[in-house]
Amino acid sequence: MAAESDPIIAERIGRLREEIAYLKTERATVSSYQEYASNVRLKKAVERSLQVAIEVCLDIGRRIIAVEGLRHPEENREVFVVLYEAGILPGDLLPVLINMARFRNLIVHDYARVDDSQVYAILKQHLHDFEAYARAIAQYLEQR
Repeated sequence: MAAESDPIIAERIGRLREEIAYLKTERATVSSYQEYASNVRLKKAVERSLQVAIEVCLDIGRRIIAVEGLRHPEENREVFVVLYEAGILPGDLLPVLINMARFRNLIVHDYARVDDSQVYAILKQHLHDFEAYARAIAQYLEQR
């Protein structure tokens, strides 16, 4: 089965769009870092949505790697490296995606060290990184 017709990839891209839309809604409603930091429900929701969005990016990458028969990544960040090596992702996006994988590991495994200001900065300034990933994947799938 070719990657461009893969229903799993299509479903995951839809889920990524849902997470981005949710995060954009929250971004629009919170007007300051203080407002964000004092709202426990919002912090938990944003952290979880960011985690899911990153997991979805990793799922898409792993699926493409499997369908295309690319080398197996040993860890999360390497999923993006493999996609870059295969010409699927542009080089300028690679460091951003590696940071995403690191952030995901922090949220999942070292949650006591999550810095509210870092999460707020991602919410306010880096949602476009997810959109850039989705565009790169869509472009790759269109060219296949």
